[in-house]
Amino acid sequence: MKNKYIFGGIAILALIVACSTNPFTGKSTMALVPNSQIFPMAFQEYSTFLTQNKVIKNTPESRKIETIGTKIKVAAERWLAANGHSDYLAGYSWEYNLVEDKSVNAWCMPGGKIVFYTGILPVCKDDGGIAAVMAHEVAHALSNHGQQRMSAGLVQQIGQVGAAVAVGNQDPQTQQMVMQAYGIGSQVGLMLPFSRKHESEADMIGLTLMAIAGYNPQNAVSVWERMSAQSNGQAPPEILSTHPSNETRIKNLTALIPQAKAEAAKFGVTFK
Repeated sequence: MKNKYIFGGIAILALIVACSTNPFTGKSTMALVPNSQIFPMAFQEYSTFLTQNKVIKNTPESRKIETIGTKIKVAAERWLAANGHSDYLAGYSWEYNLVEDKSVNAWCMPGGKIVFYTGILPVCKDDGGIAAVMAHEVAHALSNHGQQRMSAGLVQQIGQVGAAVAVGNQDPQTQQMVMQAYGIGSQVGLMLPFSRKHESEADMIGLTLMAIAGYNPQNAVSVWERMSAQSNGQAPPEILSTHPSNETRIKNLTALIPQAKAEAAKFGVTFK
């Protein structure tokens, strides 16, 4: 019994000590693994991915991805500087690549390594759509969501060990039942909501960044309307998904547009 309390105390202490702050939200975030360790691993993995896939270079589309990505990055730098966080981007190394793949997807690794698949370009449709997706991915990087996912995974593992210790004296059938319940409960009750929260956070921050960069935030709503139309309603229930539903995203983004425009106005950017 004593070991259980010691284990729990160490786990709680680790969570309290290993925190950072998201400057865009002002909220504390888990940082059990420092970016000084995560970034080099992410950069190496990104480089490996590029060697194993067809990267499109020197086309109008690839140049557009890089140009818009740079504009969103500059918008982030401007916001951070204006809010007293000029040193926040130390260690980031931004890169934007277009990869030939039919998947309707784009993603960002920790530290600012971004990939757009060609399959998402028709959904983006135009510069405004690309900016909406790009700003969302940049926001993931700026919010250190990769670091937080890794930290949450460690917490899940710590809880799993704790659960195993707690039922160590029970019969095998009880142990198996408890561990299965923990696995399902931690996934549905912790990891999936955590991921959906990150997506909503990236939507909110991305909306502001694209507006500061000069792209009407209404474009983000249009992208998700097209995404919703393309999915034909084929999606898992939101509670079992890593992402909010298309309907939820459209509703939330629409409500956030005035806030994004107001923030952009502070930088001299206005929209009709």
